[in-house]
Amino acid sequence: MSGEAALPAGEARSFTIAEDDHGIRLDRWFKRHMPDASFNIVSRWARTGQLRLDGKRIAPGDRIEAGQVLRVPPLEAAPAPAPRAKNERPPLPPEDLEFIQSFVLHKDRAAIVIDKPPGLATQGGTKTDRHVDGLLDGLRFEAEGRPKLVHRLDKDTSGALLLARSAGSAAHFAKAFSSRTAKKLYWALIVGVPSIEDGMIELPIGKQPGTGGEKMYVDEKEGLPSRTRYRVVERAGNAAAWVELQPFTGRTHQLRVHMAAIGHPIVGDGKYGGQDAFLTGGVSRKLHLHARRIRIDHPDGGKLDVTAEPPKHFLESLQHLGFDMSLGDALPIDEPKFSDTAEGKKKAVSAAAKTRRKERKGERRSRGSGR
Repeated sequence: MSGEAALPAGEARSFTIAEDDHGIRLDRWFKRHMPDASFNIVSRWARTGQLRLDGKRIAPGDRIEAGQVLRVPPLEAAPAPAPRAKNERPPLPPEDLEFIQSFVLHKDRAAIVIDKPPGLATQGGTKTDRHVDGLLDGLRFEAEGRPKLVHRLDKDTSGALLLARSAGSAAHFAKAFSSRTAKKLYWALIVGVPSIEDGMIELPIGKQPGTGGEKMYVDEKEGLPSRTRYRVVERAGNAAAWVELQPFTGRTHQLRVHMAAIGHPIVGDGKYGGQDAFLTGGVSRKLHLHARRIRIDHPDGGKLDVTAEPPKHFLESLQHLGFDMSLGDALPIDEPKFSDTAEGKKKAVSAAAKTRRKERKGERRSRGSGR
């Protein structure tokens, strides 16, 4: 016999040893012609007398000769593989359903906006078992699939967090964020008062070496370009100020790094402001950074525009410092200029290149006509 034999499954079969296999060991024959019959299986067949060569018992190490007849018992059918369990999440307990649904500010066909509380991470990580991503099944409502995260907030930052209810709306919102047409406004309580009340911070940000990527810093050489606009809403003497912040880029911890870099850390941000980030006199030591408002183009047309009320500790601090709550939303919201968006800049570069090509073409024609 030469070549591989079909494995018997259910009945014994007989094979005549071919000239090419003359003198080889029995276990070698099985490797050549029945590779699916493992050495352990062949040994068991030999040990129990099921393997026969010319009617006699044979061991795996015995040599065989051309013309001999080998009887091979049926190979037991391998058990059918158990069906793979679907990676289904266990249903959320009632208390988790009530917890996550209590934060819903807006719900429509394409989007959900929640008011994320401080202390709840957006996604899981080391020693972080409870997070928004793990609770999204509680926001399915009538939809088949769970909502999708399209941006994130730091664990201790509160406020408006947008969720997409379909793959299509997720792609739409992701494009809006990447092109900078989406607008996110934050409220923050900062230490001290900036000398310029309406300013733009443009400082590159990179990961601070030795922190495992958990801390960022201003890196003039290798940092990524980062822009933050701030506007002072109201001041409490020279001790603190209530500011509106608008990130024009989306770097990790951008607002916290930028405010600390100009000498006005966000109150409660010991990570970037150290001890200077805490006020005395009964002001909470928690982080005072809140995503107040998100405005973004809706997939169905028009604008999705949602505001979120600050958490208890933030409100108490504003009241303690005597700030007028009616001033918080009094500043006009600016529409992003098309020329400032990624798409607008791309078109401007393309138009400039087209103009240069036309000018070079005109110069070549002028030189040709003068010959």
